[in-house]
Amino acid sequence: MRHLISGILFTLCSGTFLYSQTKIGGQVYDNNKQPVPFANIVFANSTIGTITDENGRFYMESDNNYSNVKVSFIGFKTKTIKLTKRVTYKMEIILEEEAAALDEVVIYKGKTSKKNNPAIDILRKIWKNRRENGVKKFKQYTYDKYEKLEFDLNTIDSALVNSRIFNGMEFIFDDVDTSRITGKTYLPIFLNEALSKVYGDNIINQEKEVLAGNKNAGFSDNQTLIAFVKDLYSDYDVYENYLKFFDKSFTSPLSRTGISVYNYVLTDSAYIGNKWCYNIIYYPRRKNELTFKGDFWVNDTTWAIKEINLEVTKSANINWVKDLYIEQEFDVLNDSIFLITKDYFQSDFAFSKKEKSRGVYGKRTTLYDNYKFDIKKDNKFYQSQVDPYNQDIYNREDSFWANARMEKLNKDEEKVYKLLDTLKTVKAFKRLYNIGTILASGYVEFNGFDFGPLFNTIGFNDIEGFRLRAGGRTYFTSNDRWRIEGYGAYGFKDNKFKYGISGKYLVDRKSRLIVAAGNRRDVEQLGASLTNTNNVEGRSLASSSVIATGDNDRLTSINLSAFSMQIEPKKNLTIGVTGSYRTLKPADRSLFSLDFLDPETNELRTQIKQTEIATQITYTPGRKTTGYGVDRIVVNDGDFSTLFLNYSVGVKGLIESDFEYQKLQFFYRQPWNIGGFGVLNSSLEVGKTFGEVPLGLLSVIPGNQTYLSIYNTFPLLNYYEFVTDTYTSLHLEHNFNGRIFSRIPLLRKLNLRELVGIRGVWGELSNENIAIDASGFLQSVGAPNDEIYWEYSLGVGNIFKVFRIDFHFRGNYFDNPDARKFGVTGSFGFYF
Repeated sequence: MRHLISGILFTLCSGTFLYSQTKIGGQVYDNNKQPVPFANIVFANSTIGTITDENGRFYMESDNNYSNVKVSFIGFKTKTIKLTKRVTYKMEIILEEEAAALDEVVIYKGKTSKKNNPAIDILRKIWKNRRENGVKKFKQYTYDKYEKLEFDLNTIDSALVNSRIFNGMEFIFDDVDTSRITGKTYLPIFLNEALSKVYGDNIINQEKEVLAGNKNAGFSDNQTLIAFVKDLYSDYDVYENYLKFFDKSFTSPLSRTGISVYNYVLTDSAYIGNKWCYNIIYYPRRKNELTFKGDFWVNDTTWAIKEINLEVTKSANINWVKDLYIEQEFDVLNDSIFLITKDYFQSDFAFSKKEKSRGVYGKRTTLYDNYKFDIKKDNKFYQSQVDPYNQDIYNREDSFWANARMEKLNKDEEKVYKLLDTLKTVKAFKRLYNIGTILASGYVEFNGFDFGPLFNTIGFNDIEGFRLRAGGRTYFTSNDRWRIEGYGAYGFKDNKFKYGISGKYLVDRKSRLIVAAGNRRDVEQLGASLTNTNNVEGRSLASSSVIATGDNDRLTSINLSAFSMQIEPKKNLTIGVTGSYRTLKPADRSLFSLDFLDPETNELRTQIKQTEIATQITYTPGRKTTGYGVDRIVVNDGDFSTLFLNYSVGVKGLIESDFEYQKLQFFYRQPWNIGGFGVLNSSLEVGKTFGEVPLGLLSVIPGNQTYLSIYNTFPLLNYYEFVTDTYTSLHLEHNFNGRIFSRIPLLRKLNLRELVGIRGVWGELSNENIAIDASGFLQSVGAPNDEIYWEYSLGVGNIFKVFRIDFHFRGNYFDNPDARKFGVTGSFGFYF
């Protein structure tokens, strides 16, 4: 994630700037000077308006001049206020309560009736005439797409301008502007433009986007940042019941479940273009839920949405996002089809949701034009790879952009290109960038070489005692065709040096043919996961966890050499072949033994020598990556399914290899998004080893003796508590994202998130494999074949926004030696 978070850190990056002629802002109160949330604010004789937030605050601006503003809310008299200046901030508007009801609406202060409400009657007509995106109504489609991504540092004040952090960079504050959405000052620091042609075929369910041009103000090596933001702001359909942003599912105001989630008020009607439309405002019935506030205009005959605005409420259970604002505009093609023409998305990333806290605006503007339909292209067109590294696309001349943009850059946006070119030459900025890179990636950058990762420097286990590690990798750009990585480590208890070194090369970019080789000599905790490969770079956290429960002395000294080739014949489908040779022996034979009897000679052996050839197939539908070098970065990690199949063959006699066997392993992981009820993560693992093998080559059920919550392990199992040659394991974990806690008054404001999990495993161990074990270990541990071993857990997440605690309960096998009935683990991370 090298430039992902460092890019976000310098999300001191970008901007949308509009010169406005009328600006107003302030707060709306009732007669008792209590704030009026979700009041409707509209410039008189226009369709330009906004809604107050939970504290009654608002800001609104327009390019046009207006002399009056209307303020209304159910249960209050509508108030018209004359504007004497073009810019009027800190307005205090008092609304008087109204005793009489509107004609057809039963009045409730704050909450609206679900019966006899014309707004809900209109909503039902929208459901009945639910629209599909117009491109889905045709056999084939094509259109032009222009996308602009921007970042701005917001809430610029004298304290920030005079901060020591910006010594030597004061010139950047010459281009501060005001947001048309929030009224806050902001500084643009990043801008990326992309123009593409989109082709689609609904018959064969294929879509292809061909990039025609890309231009950015910022860093040339910014694909990760751009891809990350595009994934956060993924495409959505306002007619769907739930809209997914930042890994969270928000209830759409057009949802069929919306009546129980939102209040709806019919407030106005007017012509938009040549269509007569109704205006409906909406706001949430309860706080702390994943909801919006805003308004939409709907046509009175087709019941199609013409315009819609959505703004996330400040009480919504989402981290690091203070505000989120969406605008969409549509063009009705005919009575049954609409086409989106504009999509605007703005979020305010901040550590705090307080009104005056500083943050970073992230903005995406997408324009659509030149729709054409039913122009067929053959299947080869969609299957052919788009060249991801055509440098001409990234070096288009200014004349190209002047003709290609669907909307012109304003004067402030044009300045961003020059500003960033200048800023990159400033030493103070480079210093900040380097600090951000270290925090983001864990590596210290040098010219062509990265030192790290720093987070793996210190470790501990019962064999090595305290362990120090130092390593690094070659790194010129994120798109390097080759990379060499290595490390050295030293244990202060065993007084031994360990190391690992590997290299890989991207032979062909289009097919992503990669060859790799390496060697590792180290101490490891085998059996930290069920499904595993002979990856030279891999070493489990269980091998050197600083804090753990129980003894961690069943460690293995491993000397592994491997050579591999892999290819990606189809997007997200990878096929690989690995040849490996390894020796395994106990790190301390007085504490743990891997002894076995040679099946042919019955001689005692204390060390395993094994040659293995493995074929792996990995399919990850929906995975999004960035970059085109030997390493690519996944930008939607955890948001796609994974299917993995591994077939390994042990070759006896080759390089003194001890055993002949076959091993088949299957792994399937699937996240299930269940709308407003959160996300269910599931994983299934199945495996079997054919042939006689000793303890070191069997499948150990992964225990977890650390105090960290590690998915796909069993937190109440000790290492080597169960050993199998045949197994089936299932893990289920559901994150309700605060759905339950948001309804409990004392917990609501804490924005905690509840998690539940259950996991189980069944396995067996053949008598033949037990018979060749000379350590006596397999006679005592066995496999969970009497009944399925299971555990369940209850967890609380989002503690202080970054901590999670899980409480684990054992379901059976209480008579196992040192069996743990209860345990607590935790984790730390930054999640939306």
